[in-house]
Amino acid sequence: MAEPRRTAGPRIAAVAVALGALLLAVAVVPFVRAYADSAAHRPATDIGVGLDRSGCDPELTDPVRGAGVHVGPGTAEPHAIRVRYDLVPPSSGPHFVVPAPAVRRFYTTRDRPAIEILVHNLEHGYTILWYVEPLVRDQVEALRAVAQKFGDDRYGGRFVVAPWDPAYGEFPAGRPLALSHWGATAGYRQFCAAVSGAAVERFVLAHPPGDSPEPTGM
Repeated sequence: MAEPRRTAGPRIAAVAVALGALLLAVAVVPFVRAYADSAAHRPATDIGVGLDRSGCDPELTDPVRGAGVHVGPGTAEPHAIRVRYDLVPPSSGPHFVVPAPAVRRFYTTRDRPAIEILVHNLEHGYTILWYVEPLVRDQVEALRAVAQKFGDDRYGGRFVVAPWDPAYGEFPAGRPLALSHWGATAGYRQFCAAVSGAAVERFVLAHPPGDSPEPTGM
């Protein structure tokens, strides 16, 4: 009696499945690696310099004013297009009607919003890391990483890095960076000498988006 003929179908199918799995793994690995290596998923301490080398001054606590006070186009003061803020950088104050879009995390001098726009973001719980140009390349790359890291939802998603406009006042010598946050009862600022993910994380955790005049909206 002749033995039943064995077809190659099952073996071909098995090889095809194995090959498909291999190709999928090859395709997925770069994406997984990029995901793990992105600034949003790196420890804050891996961004920029360590806390001990950040040159951050003691945090400043400021009185606040200007909650709900809108100036500029579309308001009762349409010609008030420049606010003279009491502090550099401001941690509160009158502001334009429309804040900067929530989708942006990093700005340069070529596309930065007006200071009065960003102050509106502060009112909604944002922390802003202002920087004064020029900065060396390593610092700029660290700033971009900071923007990605702390703009992530795990930190509340309300964080922006933006260049400061020196026409509104000068930062202290040797301090090209400043963090600011508009809290519900006080404003907060901190000047730093170098980009430090650890320093930014400490500030952001101390002043979450919920501590603000208008934590909802945007």
